[in-house]
Amino acid sequence: MQRRTFSALTLGTLSTLPFAPAMAQTGFKEGTDYLKLSQAVPTEAAKGHVEVLEFFWYNCPHCNAFEPTLSAWSKKLPKEVEVKRVPVRFRAEFEPQQRAYYVLEALGKVEELQAKMFAAIHTERQTLTSLEPLQAWAEKNGIPKKQFTDLFNSFAVIGKARRATQLQELFKVEGVPALGVAGRFYIDGTLAGSMDRALQIADFLIAEVRKGR
Repeated sequence: MQRRTFSALTLGTLSTLPFAPAMAQTGFKEGTDYLKLSQAVPTEAAKGHVEVLEFFWYNCPHCNAFEPTLSAWSKKLPKEVEVKRVPVRFRAEFEPQQRAYYVLEALGKVEELQAKMFAAIHTERQTLTSLEPLQAWAEKNGIPKKQFTDLFNSFAVIGKARRATQLQELFKVEGVPALGVAGRFYIDGTLAGSMDRALQIADFLIAEVRKGR
């Protein structure tokens, strides 16, 4: 399957991927429902575990809609499946939100505050695209301004943001939300038809990987 040219995508395109109820299907086809990467991406999963990456952007309405579904799905997975979020950077101005995510991760507050970040943007209509409003949001949610800023500017957080962008490029992410499975497979809403169905495909691929296929 020929992929669309990544650099030609606009923010509008990225924010309008299908998010519709899943349709029943008995089988999934490589190249139609999901893509197999030409070169596998090294994962950080423990031996015998399967890594699933969710590529997202806080400002994306479909990522916002997908968040509770992803969270519920991830809690039902076998312990050998590791789900990790990867904030994307399609443009330079995405970086502050990338770093903000890794600040939350460093503080162990992703599960507590991930949904609140989405709500601040999509329900409360806050513009959280630069450091100052992100600092204010963090303080409102119990993170001291200095602690947030120090982590935001730390080598560790900057390095993780850069690695997230590398992963996005290695998986050739064309829109969000999207999933990477076992460093070998890529699924998004355009391929799957909906993100509900994308999770069905992810379940199928996880099972195949666990069987050694």
